[in-house]
Amino acid sequence: MNRRQVLQEAWYIRKRKVKAFFYSLPFYVCRVFSVNPHKIVMWTLEGKGGYGDSPKYIAEEINRRNQGRKETCEIIWLTDVPEREFPSFIRTVRNSLWNRAYHLSTAAFWIGNTRTVYGTRKRRGTVYIQTWHAIVGTKPIGKHRGNCLPRMARIVSEYDSGMIDYVLSGNEWSNKMWPDGLLYDGSIIQTGVPRCDVLFQGKEQMHRKYRVKYGLPQETSILLYAPTFRGGSQSGRRSVTADTGSLDFGKLIDALEQRFGGTWYIFLRLHPQVAEESYSIIEGETTGRVIDVSQCADMNELIAAGDVFLTDYSSSIFESALMKQPGFLFVEDEAAYVKDRGELLFQLEELPFPAAHDMKSLLRHIEMFDQTRYEADLEKFMKTIGMFEDGMASGRVVDFIESIAGKPDKKAR
Repeated sequence: MNRRQVLQEAWYIRKRKVKAFFYSLPFYVCRVFSVNPHKIVMWTLEGKGGYGDSPKYIAEEINRRNQGRKETCEIIWLTDVPEREFPSFIRTVRNSLWNRAYHLSTAAFWIGNTRTVYGTRKRRGTVYIQTWHAIVGTKPIGKHRGNCLPRMARIVSEYDSGMIDYVLSGNEWSNKMWPDGLLYDGSIIQTGVPRCDVLFQGKEQMHRKYRVKYGLPQETSILLYAPTFRGGSQSGRRSVTADTGSLDFGKLIDALEQRFGGTWYIFLRLHPQVAEESYSIIEGETTGRVIDVSQCADMNELIAAGDVFLTDYSSSIFESALMKQPGFLFVEDEAAYVKDRGELLFQLEELPFPAAHDMKSLLRHIEMFDQTRYEADLEKFMKTIGMFEDGMASGRVVDFIESIAGKPDKKAR
């Protein structure tokens, strides 16, 4: 960065720190209220997400155990859109500053899949469990981004990790990656990741659910296309964009039908931070076979409902691989992405997923796809990373929560 950029960054960091100080004041005010030992606060994607990811599956296991008990857990869900669909046993709360301050300050447990807001304060008597929103990934995070990690991002990550008591893991690779990836030096519990449970137990149910929801015949096959977001990694303010590049949905559908047979549809799932941009992509689509599912809260239900997975750098492809779904990578902007984000955590040739840098190569990969060879490559890769997901993670996490309930936490601010 040049001198001007350095000064701009320094000014931005100073402004964020001042904002965080004033943001923290309501948390101190709310310490006049005692911690409720039966209260659990959850969130997804900093409040932007709905009822999904690992917090959802933990909540459902807690609710199952609540049945018939005299003392039950109260689950508070912080969300920017409390009007979204949530089950009756969840109490949704608008994700405002004072609501966050009160409920986080009086909860025995925090369970989230992303960072808290910079300036959040955690008191003694509260345990923070970070589930994170990926089990394995190619996209670099934390220190793995090298010089591409902005100073402000590092400050926010270190601040949040300073409050985390436990991080979940579903494989040996994550055990080794989390310290630098999350800038975290605390306890890692090897329970598996609850968001993956539906991939082992819910395939048939999700197959029916999403075909009924979108009026598709049950024999319809689905490719789930879930690109990650772009942009803003080095600037002061983060901005994100969605871009499908030169992907041709019509040719993609033709290739799928020629290789696998049957009638195929594409589910388009943009990252929640750019989900509103899906309309512009669908608007120019002429096949009538592309369905926008970007507003669906639970990504893993969509994976379970699908038959093939396509992405660029999204970690979700590793979760579809747990079901042995064919997975493909469309990475035509790899050089630009690495320059902006940092070196990928895996070289593409290390992965079991065929990677294409243009549409012609993607179509060829689909045409030549060999399921037997693919499953052999998957098995080898899963052994290499020490995968131990088995669909029973939610139960283990709640067992762990019950085992430490009422015990002193390790970190506070």
